[in-house]
Amino acid sequence: MRKMILLGIATFLGAADLQQVIESPDASAILKKDALPSAKTYVMPQGCISDDPAAIARGQYIFHNLNGKETKEPAPEGLVKILPDGKEKQYGNCVACHNIEGAKGYGNIGPDLSNYKALYMDSGVRNGTFVYQKIADPRVDNPTSHMTVNLTNGLMNEREVCDLASYIVSVKK
Repeated sequence: MRKMILLGIATFLGAADLQQVIESPDASAILKKDALPSAKTYVMPQGCISDDPAAIARGQYIFHNLNGKETKEPAPEGLVKILPDGKEKQYGNCVACHNIEGAKGYGNIGPDLSNYKALYMDSGVRNGTFVYQKIADPRVDNPTSHMTVNLTNGLMNEREVCDLASYIVSVKK
């Protein structure tokens, strides 16, 4: 509204250069605050990728859900929907970009992760360290990646990255 009034005044006064009446705030502080930290290489914790059903269940939940309050099912033991400060926990919502066995409403922006273990792990093309790093900070091997930066920016903690990796490489029924 304010810009429309200023534009009207400028037009009325015959201002040739509208930049004189249009606000242009310096956004450098905002951009600096919102900038991601530099890409970081992580060491996968010992025993990170597991065939423990509880870890896989947590990983499955993270893969298929985003907002804590909006999820239709309760979080598995060890995950929370609402953080201690009352904010919603943002989970991976990996299904928005990736397909995987049993996914509903999956996206096709990211690679299909169906049968990941057989196609990539068992063949030796990928290993647990690769999967962990790709979830933690995918920019290490792809600086222009559009995938979320989960561990470096604090979206997930180390255990959540391990649980998600465990789910992706697990054999689905």
